[in-house]
Amino acid sequence: MPIPDDVKQSIQQGYRDFLGAKGINARYGQRLMIAEIARYLGGITSDDGERTSPASACVVEAGTGTGKTLAYLMSAIPMAKAMDKKLVISTATVALQDQIVQKDLPELREHTNLKFNWTLAKGRGRYLCLSRLEGRLHEEGVQDSDTMPLFLLEGRQDEEPGTREFFEEMLAQYANRKWDGDRDHWPQQIPDDTWRQVTTDHRQCTNRHCSYFDSCAFFEARKGLDEAEVIVANHDLVLADLALGGGAILPRPEEAIFIFDEAHHLPAKALNHFAASVSINGTRNWLKQLAQVIVKMKPYLTPVSTASKTLDRISEASRAYELVLAQVYEEAESNITWTFEDDRQSAQWRFPDGELSERLAELTVEAGAASANLSRHLGVLLDELQKAFDERKDHDIDRQTAESWFPVAGTLHSRAEDQLRLWTAWREVREERRPPPARWAIRQRFDHAEDITFFSSPVLADSLLHSRLWSRAFGVILTSATLTALGSFDRLKNRAGLPASSHFMVVPSAFRYGDMATVEVPPMPALPTEAESFTDALVERLPKLWSDGQAMLVLFTARRQMNAVRDRLAPEWPDVIITQDDMAKGEVLRKHKERVDAGLPSILFGVASFAEGIDLPGKYLQHVVITRLPFSVPDDPIDASLAEWVTARGGNPFMEITVPDASIKLVQAVGRLLRTESDKGRVTILDRRIVTRRYGSLLLDALPPFRRLVSN
Repeated sequence: MPIPDDVKQSIQQGYRDFLGAKGINARYGQRLMIAEIARYLGGITSDDGERTSPASACVVEAGTGTGKTLAYLMSAIPMAKAMDKKLVISTATVALQDQIVQKDLPELREHTNLKFNWTLAKGRGRYLCLSRLEGRLHEEGVQDSDTMPLFLLEGRQDEEPGTREFFEEMLAQYANRKWDGDRDHWPQQIPDDTWRQVTTDHRQCTNRHCSYFDSCAFFEARKGLDEAEVIVANHDLVLADLALGGGAILPRPEEAIFIFDEAHHLPAKALNHFAASVSINGTRNWLKQLAQVIVKMKPYLTPVSTASKTLDRISEASRAYELVLAQVYEEAESNITWTFEDDRQSAQWRFPDGELSERLAELTVEAGAASANLSRHLGVLLDELQKAFDERKDHDIDRQTAESWFPVAGTLHSRAEDQLRLWTAWREVREERRPPPARWAIRQRFDHAEDITFFSSPVLADSLLHSRLWSRAFGVILTSATLTALGSFDRLKNRAGLPASSHFMVVPSAFRYGDMATVEVPPMPALPTEAESFTDALVERLPKLWSDGQAMLVLFTARRQMNAVRDRLAPEWPDVIITQDDMAKGEVLRKHKERVDAGLPSILFGVASFAEGIDLPGKYLQHVVITRLPFSVPDDPIDASLAEWVTARGGNPFMEITVPDASIKLVQAVGRLLRTESDKGRVTILDRRIVTRRYGSLLLDALPPFRRLVSN
């Protein structure tokens, strides 16, 4: 639809009002982004609310300092309202999700004429389950609890002293409405092992049949979803909803406009979401635990009931599956060439072109049939327990028993379905003109045991995203500071399968890069390919770089080298160096800021996760050091499978995959330096390949236009 005059006026006036209220000037790139998004949405045609124009996306690369959050909110909210569509904003992290909900949206509504409401959407696993919490408290001191098998299945370990007191405090805070049951809103970080005991997933949840439904944190948070005009979610939740067909949690894609912030994560997130794995001996142990659960559950069921008979079938199916897994393990152990390098306790084998040996392919079919049979019978058991919640009908199972055992059965069924996903993926026939799936195995040695885990993953997310998102969504907007690689959107187009009619734009940053920072490539006596010599060179060079006492971030590509350099420098610089592994991320950044505020030097050592997503403006970061160009690890099975396919098609995987991927990571790392328009600093790259190799100029030219100081 063409942009109505009143909507256009609303956007323009709202933008002026917001800038005036905040006392800030308009940014050229921000205005371009507002106009481009509005133009894209206005170009979508529809009939009776259904999109009639071809599938397309609006892709906007907006560097730090553009103010992209305000830009997409300012244009998309009025347009979505005019089109009577829900606006779903998806972020890569929960932290950004909270920032939009708690800061950006309230400020926009306060300072403009825009009228809208919003809600936060998170997955079920971020919320407290009162039923699980009550069961956990009951189970303390009751060794033969009904719910014990559930915790057994989840690999529960002995709890630290005081855990019961913690759970009681959790219950009290929720009951007194001092806490909303959201894990992210608890005052301290809750360890994963602890949180798993008091949350649930869609397989375990009895929904409206639960005794605690009226006071459920998850459903309380969801009440506003239907009424909300703006829904703030995250990539994982959006992908989970799309995998369920769309509309199970979030609005149907056909009825929504999606905005993906930090959209460069989307293809990789999609791959992770549709990957599968099976631990062979881990599963065999799980099947033994399943047998224990069956013995424990049997007395609660009427002997001649369907549920009781189903337990017998589950037991038979479990034994049959275990026998196949034993054969699979023996075949993999004996006939795969395992190489344990550098005293490591694990070895990896990737199946070239995703092709399995003839015997392993046969066993895969058998394992798939056995796991499908087990999954089917567990599904029947789940259905029988579900029926018991209908009090209008007589049933062999009483409601209390159903409530106790439904989560257990749900966990079992979910685990069995996960097994089936792997065997199904390993049996899939390769499509012509499509890259084969990555299939690999990892063998691990433990103190008293071994295991082999099988993996499968697509190598490109293009078809997944096209079938579930691009072809269905009313509109999609992608934005990030790093959507281009080497000055082109080609990498994103290929990885994400973006529709041909998509719009692409790079908006200029508000930063004066040449005045604000330098990028320096000093002489180095060794290249990163000479591992020991390069480590020696880093130990010698780094103290010279921080001698001025500035706040610095030193980025490594491998923990082993990071720790080696730290260990050699720490005696001479005892309190100066903080590595990202020393404590939780938030605590590392807090300690760093504390030292800087006290006028003390502080040097952060980090790897990939510190090259993106940390925000240290002004004095808190004045110097970023890149020790090594961020090329992918050569043994990554997904990247290796994709490279193999590119090579088979006559391409150059290094130039087509490795270098563009490294460019994205390098720009992200460099982007840590300048966070506001008043920041200044420098970037030092200690990997001389950026000036000595043919591809180096491509990487250097893709960086922001800093002043260059390159030594010969």
